[in-house]
Amino acid sequence: MSEETSSMDVEETPEETTTTAVKKVEPSASAETASKYPDMSLAQRIHRLVVLHSKLLNEDEAAAAKHSKDLTDVVKKEIAGDDVENPSLYRHLKSTLQWEDALSEEELKSLDDKHKETMESLEKKEEEAKESAGDMEVLDAKLEQARFAAKSLSKDEAIEAYDKVVSLPKLSSGKKIDALMECSRVASFHGDDKKNAELLDQATKLAADGGDWDRRNRLKVYTALSKILARDIKGAAALLIDCIATFSCGELCSYSDFIVYTIISNILHLPRTELKEKIIDGPEILSVKNDIPVVIRLVNALYDCDYKAYLHAMVDVQPILVADRFLQPHSGYIMRELHVLGYKQFLDSYKSVTLESMAQSFGVGTDFLDLQLSRFIAAGRLTAKIDKFGGVVETNRPDLKNAQYRDMIQQGDLLLNRIQKLARVVDL
Repeated sequence: MSEETSSMDVEETPEETTTTAVKKVEPSASAETASKYPDMSLAQRIHRLVVLHSKLLNEDEAAAAKHSKDLTDVVKKEIAGDDVENPSLYRHLKSTLQWEDALSEEELKSLDDKHKETMESLEKKEEEAKESAGDMEVLDAKLEQARFAAKSLSKDEAIEAYDKVVSLPKLSSGKKIDALMECSRVASFHGDDKKNAELLDQATKLAADGGDWDRRNRLKVYTALSKILARDIKGAAALLIDCIATFSCGELCSYSDFIVYTIISNILHLPRTELKEKIIDGPEILSVKNDIPVVIRLVNALYDCDYKAYLHAMVDVQPILVADRFLQPHSGYIMRELHVLGYKQFLDSYKSVTLESMAQSFGVGTDFLDLQLSRFIAAGRLTAKIDKFGGVVETNRPDLKNAQYRDMIQQGDLLLNRIQKLARVVDL
C-alpha cells in the first residue's frame, strides 16, 4: 500500500473502547501527505492559456506576469504525459483553445481504455480487501480510486469517487474532512465554484464538531479562496491574515501566491495601523517580498502616500490579477476599489483641494481625474463634491454621531416594518 493512502483510518466502535479511553485524534493530511492531484499549479497554467487565447492579456502584459512563451507545449505535455494522462481534460482544452498540433481522437481513446483497465484493477483490489482484509484496507482502496480519478478522469467521475469515500461506514470525521477538502480541489480545478462551496461547507461543519487545529487551519485557507471566488473579499481577508504564520496548504497554492491573496484582500479593508503592522512589517511577508515586488510596491506606495507610484503600481498589478484564476473574475472590481481607496485616503487629508493639485499628486490629467471622481461621488463611494467652475474638490465627511444616528433610524425603521409584518401574520 502506498504511503500516500496508508494514513486513512476508521473510528473505533464503542465495543472496542473503554470508559477511560481518550478520544483519538488522527494526524491531518498536511501539504506533504495530501494528494498531489488535481495539480492546482496546472490549473493556474491552464487559466493563463485561456486568458491569452481570449485576448484578456496582450503579449507585453503576459511578459510582465511572467508567462512562459512555450506555455502551450508545457501544458500539452503535462496533461497527456505519464504523470497526469487526462484525456477528458485534453479534449476540453483542445476544443476550447483550438489546438492543431495535438493528440488524435484515437490516441485519446486508447488512454480512455487504459484508464478503464486501471479502475477495474483498483476496484478488484477493493473487492479483495473486503474478502480477506479489514476496514482499513477497504478505505485505502477506495481512496486510491478517488485519487486516480482526480488525476486522470473527468470531474464528475472524480467527485463520485470521493462521495463513495465520504459515505463509507466507520470513517473518522478527520478523514472525512481530508476527503472533502481533496474533493473540493477537484471542483475548484474544474471551475465548479458552487460544488466547491458546498463541499467546504460540509467540511466546516465537521471541523466545528471535532476537527483538530491543523485541519481547521488548513480549512480556513480553502474557505478563504472560495470566498475570493464568491467576491467576499472582506471575509477572505480575515481568514487569510489569520493563517499567514501557519500556512500549510502547498497542495492548494504556493506560499507566494497565498501572500499575494493576503495583501490584495487586506489592503482594501485593514486600517493603516494594522496594514503597517500585519502586512508591511510582517516577517512572513518580508520573507517573500523579492518574489512579489509589484504587490509589495503597491502597498508601500499607499502607506507612504506616494499616489503617483501607487497608480503606477496599480497598472503593473492588473496583469497579475488577470493571470490568476482566483483573482481574474474580480480584477475589474479590485482595480476600482483600489482607485477608491487611493482617492479616499488623499481626500481625507484635506477639506478642499484643487483638481490640478490632486491630478499632479496622482500623475494624471485633470479631465481624467474629474471623470473618475464624479463617477465615484455619484455612486456614493466618495463623500465629496466638485466645484467645476472653481476647479476645486471639497470633502464632505459626515459627522460620526450624525452617521450613527442615521444608521440607528434606518435600522429602527427596518425593525418596525418586520414587527408590523409579523403582527399581520399573527392576526391571521
